[in-house]
Amino acid sequence: MIVIVLTVSPPRLRGHLTRWLFEISPGVYVGKVSARVRELLWEQVLENIGQGRAVMVYPADNEQGMEFRTRGQEWEPVDFDGLQLIMRPNTSQQQRSNSAKKSMSTPKTGWSTASRRRRFGR
Repeated sequence: MIVIVLTVSPPRLRGHLTRWLFEISPGVYVGKVSARVRELLWEQVLENIGQGRAVMVYPADNEQGMEFRTRGQEWEPVDFDGLQLIMRPNTSQQQRSNSAKKSMSTPKTGWSTASRRRRFGR
């Protein structure tokens, strides 16, 4: 089963997705399709989304039992020891000023303090 969530999408893309999937809520599509059809649907989303945003979640044989793809999202997927996690961008003024003062040896911003300590032994 796959789930596709669209935000600010053109009507033609929404119409195309309803040929293959059920629209259970505005912009939320759910269905069971083959991997080939899933890839073709994602290509259509990428070609037609324009300035909108898209997220696709589908089952996979991994630890999480799923994989996802994003387009136009501010949060970026990051591989962390084989797990896909979402890293938020720094948006607060304090975080931006603190990150400018830190040296280059510190980890990429977006991780929690506990995670940094555990990962880098500080």
